[in-house]
Amino acid sequence: MFEVLVFVYENYWRGDACPELHQLERKLSAHGFEPEEIHQALLWLDGLNVAAQNIELPAESQAEWTPQPSDASMRVFSVAEQDHLGADCLGFITFLESSGVLPPALREIVVDRAMAAPGDPVTLDALKIIVLMVYWRFGHEPDALILDELCDDSAGRLAH
Repeated sequence: MFEVLVFVYENYWRGDACPELHQLERKLSAHGFEPEEIHQALLWLDGLNVAAQNIELPAESQAEWTPQPSDASMRVFSVAEQDHLGADCLGFITFLESSGVLPPALREIVVDRAMAAPGDPVTLDALKIIVLMVYWRFGHEPDALILDELCDDSAGRLAH
């Protein structure tokens, strides 16, 4: 499924440039993706569209997406979310949110779509694709440093 999502991300620069799901299905099939992968990806994309329906984000700047939550507010992840996402993914979501690049509205969509993703727990690489797809759906490109973090393969890194 994630290979299909990466293909969609790379070939349709914005979510609104993507064809309707039935047309997309034919295009993906013509590119050689397996029917089961296509089906899973289209269901996932449909869920993304549903989750994003009532959310409008300003186009000017990511910092203006939402007001900052109060110091007393805190997102508590359910046991099911903790189990399915795992410590690495929860830590990465927290990192993005504390960096100011993942507002609460988008965080909730990321969590929703991650809960709909296969894997137990979801891998960090899969979560990064999910975050990219959420940004893509809203037509926002993440900041260059965040984009680098989302697209970087950390397996080859050496700690200094």
